[in-house]
Amino acid sequence: MNELLDHKFKTILIGVAFSPNLKNNVYEAMRVVDFFDSNLILVHVGTRTKEKETTIKELIAGFSEDTEKVKIIWQEGNPVDVIIKTAKQNKSDLIMLGATPREDFLKFYIGSIARKITRNAHCSVLLLIKPSEDLRPCHHVVVNGLKDDKTKQTILSAFEVSQNLGAQQLTIVEEISQQEVHVIVQDDESLIKATEKKEQITKKEHLRVQDILKGVPKEFKSNIHIKTQPIFGKRGYSIGHYARVIGADLLIMNAPGKSTFLDRIFPHDLEHILAELPTDVLIIR
Repeated sequence: MNELLDHKFKTILIGVAFSPNLKNNVYEAMRVVDFFDSNLILVHVGTRTKEKETTIKELIAGFSEDTEKVKIIWQEGNPVDVIIKTAKQNKSDLIMLGATPREDFLKFYIGSIARKITRNAHCSVLLLIKPSEDLRPCHHVVVNGLKDDKTKQTILSAFEVSQNLGAQQLTIVEEISQQEVHVIVQDDESLIKATEKKEQITKKEHLRVQDILKGVPKEFKSNIHIKTQPIFGKRGYSIGHYARVIGADLLIMNAPGKSTFLDRIFPHDLEHILAELPTDVLIIR
C-alpha cells in the first residue's frame, strides 16, 4: 500500500477525568478503537484511588481481556505535560479530547488544557463536542483542501478515516481568500472582472484538488460520494461555518505549524475552529 496511506491509528490515548462526561468519553474512545482496531490507553492525571479504579474497570469491562489492548495509566502532575509526554512514550497515533458546551448548549469550545494539548501534541488529535454512550453514525465528513504542503496527506487520511467510520460522503473544501481576487467592486464592470477572476481561481483550485484525488487508491474511494466545494472567505472561519451549516459529522483539518508571536495577533486558520467547534474535529499530524 502507498506509504502515504499508512496513517492508521494503531494506539489511541484518551485523558479521563472523573466528570459527568466520563462514561460517554470512555465509550466514544472504545468505539473509535473498535473502528480502527487499535490499542487504547486511558490516562488519569490525579490521585489513584480504589474507587476510581473500580469505576474505570467497570466502564471497560467486557471491552477486551487482552492486557495489551487496553492500558490504564495513573500519574500526578501538570495535565498538559503528562498527556503529551505519555502519548510520546507510548507512541500514540491519536489523542482524544472532549469539548465543553457553552451556557446555551448549542456552541462548544475546548478549555485551556485541551487547547494546549492540541497545539503541542506530536500526533493527531480528535476533539469531540458531544460524546455519547450510544453510537453516533458518521455520515458526512468535511476535509480542508487548501493549498498547503500538508493537505495531500490530510486528504488521503480523510479517505481512510471515512472508510473506517462508514461515512457516505466526503466533501473537500477549498478555502480561497478574497484578497486573491485583487479586484475592488465599485461598479458593474469591476463586478464582472471580480466574477471572472473568481471563476479562474476556482477552476485552478479544482484542478489542484483533482490531481490529489488521482493519487487516492480506488478502494479508499469506494462507496463514498466525493464533492469539492470552493469557498471565498477567511481561512478557518469559512470551513467551520460550512461544516456547521451542512451538518457535517466530522471536520478534518491540517495540523498548524509551530506557533509564533504573530499567531497571537493574527490567529491562524485552526484557531478559528478551536474558538467555537462546529462539529467533531480531527487534526491530522
